Amino acid sequence: MYPLRRNRRLRANATIRSLVRENNITPNDFLVPLFVVEGKGIKDEIPSMPNYYRFSLDTLQAEVKLLWSLGLKAVLLFVKVEDKLKDNRGTEALNPNGLMQRAIKTIKNTCPEMLVMTDVALDPYSIYGHDGILENGKIVNDPTVDVLAQMSISHAEAGANFVAPSDMMDGRILSIREALEDDGFIDTGIMSYSAKYASSFYGPFRDALDSAPAEQNNIPKDKKTYQMDYANRFEALRETEMDIDEGADIVMVKPGLPYLDIIREVKNEFDVPVAAYQVSGEYAMIKAASEKGWLDHDQAVLETTMAFKRAGADLIASYFAKEVVKLLG
Repeated sequence: MYPLRRNRRLRANATIRSLVRENNITPNDFLVPLFVVEGKGIKDEIPSMPNYYRFSLDTLQAEVKLLWSLGLKAVLLFVKVEDKLKDNRGTEALNPNGLMQRAIKTIKNTCPEMLVMTDVALDPYSIYGHDGILENGKIVNDPTVDVLAQMSISHAEAGANFVAPSDMMDGRILSIREALEDDGFIDTGIMSYSAKYASSFYGPFRDALDSAPAEQNNIPKDKKTYQMDYANRFEALRETEMDIDEGADIVMVKPGLPYLDIIREVKNEFDVPVAAYQVSGEYAMIKAASEKGWLDHDQAVLETTMAFKRAGADLIASYFAKEVVKLLG
């Protein structure tokens, strides 16, 4: 007896496969991470992230125009701060004429409709490479949160549409939301890194910003006292629920591919937009393997990107964003 239902009928050719496809990728799915440095005429390739660059403000303008022409409408800003400006309290983060603040204004002047999201954390500004203030060998929570709230105000004043706290301090979403409301920035959104794990996949990113934890005595060598234990699943839901209750508009899971289960859990549990971050280590692995000829670069990029959509991500922060959009035609 032959089967009445043959599932392969719906896979017979490209046309039927496209018609019944459950998920699709468009330029509207992406947040494009951008690394900004001081100087002029700089477009500096990051050694551990082939074909990805640090931009000075003048070259940033051309990059933003290119992104917009490709249909990419949102960027996530990170800055590489000069060593001479770093301290333990992130003082430079509050400079109204700091690199982040000037980068925001540059993008808004270049492409006013581009949605600008900004990283809110102390590690680019810290002499210790940590996301918070260090006291007696520990990262202190509440003093750090106070600075993060001030930093968020500074970014909003410069024109940021969303602030994106990536620090994993307790209570920072509420403090930031209240600070924004008190200063009249009621329309400035918060994309919270709600489930950010203490991961080994951040290495190339830290190279890009020179923000790895310092190798010094009495300084935590990693970020495990504030970023999440990668063995934990339910903790991600607790963290996300707290951030939503405190005023987060979008929640994020980071890293991406090793945490697809967490993305799905969060999406199933909460009716808010969910972002995923395909981090630098994931990018570097695909680049390295494809350079060795061990996998098909373009197909691997498309497949991994679709994995985020299938898992439930509404937004994807990805270093592959430009490449994916070009591949989609």
